[in-house]
Amino acid sequence: MAEGIKEDLRDQVKAAIKTVYDPEIPVDVYELGLIYEINVFPVNNVFVLMTLTSPSCPAAEIIPDEVKMKIKEVKDVNDVEVEVTFDPPYEQDMMSEEAKLELGFM
Repeated sequence: MAEGIKEDLRDQVKAAIKTVYDPEIPVDVYELGLIYEINVFPVNNVFVLMTLTSPSCPAAEIIPDEVKMKIKEVKDVNDVEVEVTFDPPYEQDMMSEEAKLELGFM
């Protein structure tokens, strides 16, 4: 696959992820720093490695499923795998500046 097409699809996947919000925080999961890795493989399979704000997060079942569903809606995406990890553990420093501003941390 041409590198430009792969990057365009990655950008679309990132945009889809940015429509998913933690129900308790008014910031999308990408800006919160919950997405550790986005890989687009040949034949347009997408792998996302993400975390949650804590292992006991009340939305632990909902958020990864919603991320997967939103990515599957992206045109040309073939298959999606979302893996949740707690290594490294989530810290507020992982938030983007935009998220920190939104939540009043700056």
